[in-house]
Amino acid sequence: MLAVQKSQPEHGLTLAEVPRPAPGPGEVLIEVEACGICGSDVHVYEWTSGYEWMTPLMPLTVGHEFAGTVVEAAPDVAFPEIGQRVTVWPSISCGACPACREGQPENCERKVTLGLTRHGAFATHVAAPAASCFALPDSVDSELASLTEPLCVSARAVETGEVRLGHSVVVLGAGMIGLGIALMARRAGAAKVIVVGKDDSVRLACARRLGFAATVDLAEEELAAAVTRLAGGKVDRVFEATGVAASVTDGLSVLRRGGILVAAGIHSRPVSVDLTALVRGKHQLRGSHGALRSTWATVLKLLAESGEEFRPLISHRVGLADTIEGFRLSLTKEASKVVVRPQQS
Repeated sequence: MLAVQKSQPEHGLTLAEVPRPAPGPGEVLIEVEACGICGSDVHVYEWTSGYEWMTPLMPLTVGHEFAGTVVEAAPDVAFPEIGQRVTVWPSISCGACPACREGQPENCERKVTLGLTRHGAFATHVAAPAASCFALPDSVDSELASLTEPLCVSARAVETGEVRLGHSVVVLGAGMIGLGIALMARRAGAAKVIVVGKDDSVRLACARRLGFAATVDLAEEELAAAVTRLAGGKVDRVFEATGVAASVTDGLSVLRRGGILVAAGIHSRPVSVDLTALVRGKHQLRGSHGALRSTWATVLKLLAESGEEFRPLISHRVGLADTIEGFRLSLTKEASKVVVRPQQS
């Protein structure tokens, strides 16, 4: 089968013909119908610092935001059944570490991740643990279902930030996670959500299509001035979803006393924080990564009830052979979200 792989510890990905996988014990084989290009995938494509641990695993098929149909199952699998449409939680916990024993598999110390530490879903088929599969509601098609994982990441970030009714929120980063955070913050009751990008006209336009009138392009306006203009002062919550180190300190500068900044971006460089200012401002700096099993159930219910609200996030759809072009679109900010359709010719 055709697959998109990281084959060398350098910039780029390759298209390769590889054997179709077979499901192992407790696993199913899924025919992939839609797989989104994630910000983490783009980091792997660029080969930014922080992904060196992938080197001994190469060549590795990437892709972890996906949905499809079960076409084969190991003999010990009762659910999902063959023919079941599913999406998959890509983080596979070990079941034995202290976090797993305490019922916190999302904090597993030895987790394996589809598309990052074992073969993923930029391919026609992928093998995955049956226990990681979630059945799709009939009203949720595959491309909407491929948004489940990033929307879960966004929803968990908003939970971590404790967004409340009436809060003012700044979201730094207009990519998929940032836009997802904006959507989830609005659903949590935020009265004002400001979406911020830099040289990001396409994705900020997507934010406006999603109903966020307050957008800022830092190529045109300084952050503090824009937040004062749009919010009348500093804000209750800031979410950092850029992966740019300076955005953390910039975000803290527009956070009201006692406010919370949630960092959800993956950073290739260390961040310097003025701890004296943080202490005097009674700020809290929190990290959010991944989600909970309960988050997956909540997001799937949300997609079943209001899926069309989220479809404008998807700007481009490409076939598997054109996945590299999809990465280019993502890297150059010409796309808000690219979904790869492996069965599309």
